[in-house]
Amino acid sequence: MTAIVLQYLPAGTDTAFLGIKQDYIAIPGYLAAFYVHVFTGILALPAGLTQFSGTLRKSYPGLHRAQGKFYVAAILGLAAPSGLYIGIFANGGPASQLAFVLLALLWFWTTLKAYTTIRAGNVRAHEAWMLRSFALTLSALTLRAWKWAIVGLFHPPPMDVYRIVAWLGWTLNLAIAEYLIFKKQRP
Repeated sequence: MTAIVLQYLPAGTDTAFLGIKQDYIAIPGYLAAFYVHVFTGILALPAGLTQFSGTLRKSYPGLHRAQGKFYVAAILGLAAPSGLYIGIFANGGPASQLAFVLLALLWFWTTLKAYTTIRAGNVRAHEAWMLRSFALTLSALTLRAWKWAIVGLFHPPPMDVYRIVAWLGWTLNLAIAEYLIFKKQRP
């Protein structure tokens, strides 16, 4: 992911993925939202990952809280809203657009619930919502992994791949998170 993000330095209007988004570059706010999403989304990955360390939570609770607040602020304030905006203009038409808009809305919602449940002192619910949120954060990685696998195995047309991974990149992650939550909550 770092290598992918570093492609966008220095910022331009036709760098990497933006090369196929030229019809949208002139739309007010699109380019800014794209760059905000790319650079804050990458920061959410390591910040979120650290939240699952039992050692960090027990030995350094202040650091756990600080990184958690950073994760929440990055997603709620920047990454999810910008993802929602650029999702409206996703390649692949309505199917992909719906997938990315739903992803952004669920990412915002699950992260907000993770925050509000811990503020209310409900650690168990916080852990479940945080797992859901991070599963959606991981869609940045899984979308690309599915893309490579599907192209490598089946060689479908690029837009078909994009429509498939737009959904597969996050729905399977969320299903796995729900399974893990269910398994943990069973007596």
